[in-house]
Amino acid sequence: MDSAPYATGTVFLVGAGPGDPDLLTLRAARLIMRAGLIVHDGLVSEDILALADPKARLVSVAKRRSRHTMPQQAINALLVREALAGKDVVRLKGGDPFVFGRGGEELEACRAAGVPVEVVPGITSALGAAAAAQIPLTHRANASIVSFVTGQCKGLTEQDWSGLAGKGRTLVIYMGLASAAQIAEKLIADGLSPAMPVAVIENATKNTMRVLRAPIAGLADLVAREQVKSPALIVVGEVADEPEHSLRELALEIVQ
Repeated sequence: MDSAPYATGTVFLVGAGPGDPDLLTLRAARLIMRAGLIVHDGLVSEDILALADPKARLVSVAKRRSRHTMPQQAINALLVREALAGKDVVRLKGGDPFVFGRGGEELEACRAAGVPVEVVPGITSALGAAAAAQIPLTHRANASIVSFVTGQCKGLTEQDWSGLAGKGRTLVIYMGLASAAQIAEKLIADGLSPAMPVAVIENATKNTMRVLRAPIAGLADLVAREQVKSPALIVVGEVADEPEHSLRELALEIVQ
């Protein structure tokens, strides 16, 4: 007599936020703590992984520039295979699953295989990093538009970023360390002032966080000189200016 087939498990696409476990949603924390299988990115902090049950199976699918532990198609196949075998899978991603996290691709793969999926949003790295650095991405005095881009996509020089950075706008760049020089050249060539403030936020929300500032023309030198390492975000715009300078400008406006 044939054995009964396994009931299909569920894949949970869970946002781990920018790094600090206290910034997890309650839903995310509960899923992590009771999970039997966690498939996680390399940027998920050790403090968050420490919340998992000691008996849980943790599978790292860490990605680094030009060096992937597991290609995306293999990750998709892993999630589907484990769920079809009857296991619930917590797919843990830094930030939010749907902001440069390839969550959409994994969702499509699961749907195509008939695997149930639940998406648990997380604080995306841009919002978490800016808040930790006390940089308001919008500000009534100097920014009413925010754009998110990635500096690691193929064909960076061909992408049209004109209008994304400048007066009244904030541009947040994910994965931009390796291409910092090209990013600066691109933005300046598109008309951005070489003096536009830039902030580089490294290890946001962690006790090793650094916030480094320079004009956009000095971005590449800053990254090299300070030996900035991933994870790091680049914030371009007047909101990234030195706090003391911003306060002086505000005081002058009040006086006038």
